[in-house]
Amino acid sequence: MTITETFLLALALVMGLPWLVWRVLRTDNWAPLVVVQIVAGVLLGPGVLGVALPQVHDVLFTPDVIAALNGIAWWAVMIFVWLAGIELDLHQAWVARRETWTTAGLALATPLAFGALAAALILTQPGWIGAKGQHWQALLGMGMACAVTALPILVLLMDRLAILRQPLGQRVLRYASLDDIAIWGVLALILLDWARVERQAGFLLLFPLVAWGLRAVMRRIGGRDRLYLGMLSLALLGFAADWAGLHFMVGAFLAGAILDKEWFDEAQMDMLRDHMLLTVMPVFFLSTGLRTQWDMGGFEVIGGALLLLAAAVLGKLAGVALAGRILGWPKGEAGVIGWLLQTKALIMIIFANILLDRQIITGTSFTALLLMAIGSTMLTMPMARRGLAKMQQR
Repeated sequence: MTITETFLLALALVMGLPWLVWRVLRTDNWAPLVVVQIVAGVLLGPGVLGVALPQVHDVLFTPDVIAALNGIAWWAVMIFVWLAGIELDLHQAWVARRETWTTAGLALATPLAFGALAAALILTQPGWIGAKGQHWQALLGMGMACAVTALPILVLLMDRLAILRQPLGQRVLRYASLDDIAIWGVLALILLDWARVERQAGFLLLFPLVAWGLRAVMRRIGGRDRLYLGMLSLALLGFAADWAGLHFMVGAFLAGAILDKEWFDEAQMDMLRDHMLLTVMPVFFLSTGLRTQWDMGGFEVIGGALLLLAAAVLGKLAGVALAGRILGWPKGEAGVIGWLLQTKALIMIIFANILLDRQIITGTSFTALLLMAIGSTMLTMPMARRGLAKMQQR
């Protein structure tokens, strides 16, 4: 077969398999399509398909095909992160700053501490820290992975639960938005490269000026021109961040975060996000699955994933419960918010991909984090729905 034919077969598999499973098994109540797509990516990777049917895996996923898939995956996830940056609503976070800062702070710091403790245990064993990573980078990175909330997927799940536009849903979005900023800030700290510190300093010094200029132009144009300019700035800021040694995903997030949500039509942006999930994000999930490694053995990887999952779930629930007690929330509300903020999926996978790209963690660590993200996100819908039902009965 030619490269084109092989590429299209691989594409048909990654588009068709998750959709069929999602439709036939009706998994939406506990595993939305995006979660099924992530699981499919893992199953099609070298650790599962590569072991069960190595010849099929080698025929479908040649280096040329993987390179083509990666190109699509990079651009797809950059746009998705850009959309997540635009979704941030810092104005509302400032209006309700006591509640927002208290909840967001505890919802981030507590699972980060729990995750760091779990990571400290895991990192006592060899094979978890990357070739270019230091112990503190891997520790902080894995700890932060336990604290991440995936804002774009959270929006989709709350829409399914019919609470997105309700006061509770808007509060949860504020908490997740503030945590998103902290997460990318911590990532920038982890990626600090002293060999390229001059470039990074230059990027950070010039960025406010670029942001001011971009915002000034955006105010003077409208309609589709804003979207085109947004795509251009996304590519250029992604390039600049990567050149500076941060990562192109940091640039993608910043390119969206400096733009006002009100500049874009909400329905069109929701449609763009939905179409991205339907058409190109499955390629990113496959690309992610192809990076999983089980060299250390399935028992060790799954054991590490379960330890990280326990730290992520218990830490998030404990942090939000403490916030609820401080702020005097009604009974049951902290539990619902805590479970909603468990949504990790996409953003945590991007976070882990960046750590792997920079060789701060190994493929084994990446696989454990990916499994933790899948488990955490699959718990979100059933547990949040159960909590909401109990709240309505009171």
